[in-house]
Amino acid sequence: MIFAVTFAGAAAIGSDARVAQVKAICCHESIGSPLPSVVAAANRSLETQLTVAESKASEPEDDLMEMRDGIPLFGSQNTTTATVPPSAVAAPAAAPAPAATIPPIAAAIPPLTAAIPPVAATVPPIAAAPPPAAAPSPAAGGSAAAPAARRVDRLLAHAVERGASDVHLHSGAPLIFRLNGRLTEVDPAPLPTATARQMIEEVLTLEQRQALAERGQVDFAYDLPGLGRFRANAFRQQRGVDAVFRAIAPRPPTLAELGLPDSLARLTDFHQGIVLITGPAGCGKSSTLAALVRILNETRHEHIITIEDPIEFIHRSALCVVNQRQVGRHSGSFARALRASMREDPDIIAIGELRDLETISLAITAAETGHLVLATLHTNNAIRTINRILGVFPPNLQEQVRTTLSESVRAVVSQRLVPRADGAGRVVALEILIATKAVANLIRENKTFQIRSVLQTGAAHGMVQLDGSLADLVRRGVVTRTEALLHAEDPQKIPA
Repeated sequence: MIFAVTFAGAAAIGSDARVAQVKAICCHESIGSPLPSVVAAANRSLETQLTVAESKASEPEDDLMEMRDGIPLFGSQNTTTATVPPSAVAAPAAAPAPAATIPPIAAAIPPLTAAIPPVAATVPPIAAAPPPAAAPSPAAGGSAAAPAARRVDRLLAHAVERGASDVHLHSGAPLIFRLNGRLTEVDPAPLPTATARQMIEEVLTLEQRQALAERGQVDFAYDLPGLGRFRANAFRQQRGVDAVFRAIAPRPPTLAELGLPDSLARLTDFHQGIVLITGPAGCGKSSTLAALVRILNETRHEHIITIEDPIEFIHRSALCVVNQRQVGRHSGSFARALRASMREDPDIIAIGELRDLETISLAITAAETGHLVLATLHTNNAIRTINRILGVFPPNLQEQVRTTLSESVRAVVSQRLVPRADGAGRVVALEILIATKAVANLIRENKTFQIRSVLQTGAAHGMVQLDGSLADLVRRGVVTRTEALLHAEDPQKIPA
């Protein structure tokens, strides 16, 4: 049996020899129960030892302790040991102390093997680790599957061969290509939901899959070396997961390749201000913007920053230094990237889309502070473009914005893609507004409705009205009158 008071006193001395002495005194094997006299004698002995140790510890003598790695150790040869007379042990016990309150030493101090697990239990054998998997070779858009396993690649290659502008991959619906502006079924058999999901997930990175799961849609760019790039959007709908891919040429186009007049190259002569490329969705605004950036890249020695969602045409630095930033990947939003670009020493800023008030405000500010800004906007003609920009601002700011816009706008190009009469693709119809002094005054005085008359009489300045462009295409037999009427502002101006 052990007494807590006695064992605690021995531990305070800090020596194994003293602990052994106290155990010999308090736990004599020949006695069935501890004696009160033994306890008293042991306590007196320990008090004596503690008093001697404390008095000697205050004296700087080398024979009282040894130093080992800076830790003092009591020397057993200089320690005074108290002994208990044998007569004190022989007295009988009056009443045994309850044994249940004091645990044995073995129970109080766990064995070392229980505290430290064996090495084999914590370190798995090397043979148990699986061999590393072969790393995939994703395309530029990012993919978790090897290119040879992607069924989407074969589908996109087939679409490019047929001249499709868009590929529709829908769960529970047939595969669809957009050919010359019209949707065409490739296979009437519906695509199984599980198959559509697998095909889409093959071309998504882990981050894009997480975005699709959290937000329900994700924009991304997918690159097929030797074939081209694709602007894509994956989204969830009631039948499953769908995706639409827009084909992008492997290099920026020229004005001639797009069928645009050479006179548009004059828009790259400006060194400050804002040039707007507008039109409905799918009318080639991004291609026209890329063609203008290509001209600037090949003719100037300046710094170009593009802000897109996602990056479409890849512009290699020629005479200019070109930096392309993608919203969501390189910056949180158009506005954030545009605000940061003001401190990146740009000369030219190309914005993929003016989406909101903050982006439009920053674009006008950039144009006003000496930068050339090229941007796209989803509007149908030049007059609606001006009104759209003014309309996003609160009424109390519109007068100030009208003045600023009248001084910074340089040109507005609105375009349409109209199917050709021979079925060999589509041709562009344009409306071009050049910001002359007359146009600037109409914007400042809030008389944008009179801009139409300026377009009619501004041919000498390179202005073109949309109805006039459509009428010219009909007279030359490039498009049919029926198609032209679908895009005309005033049907009476389209010849029979």
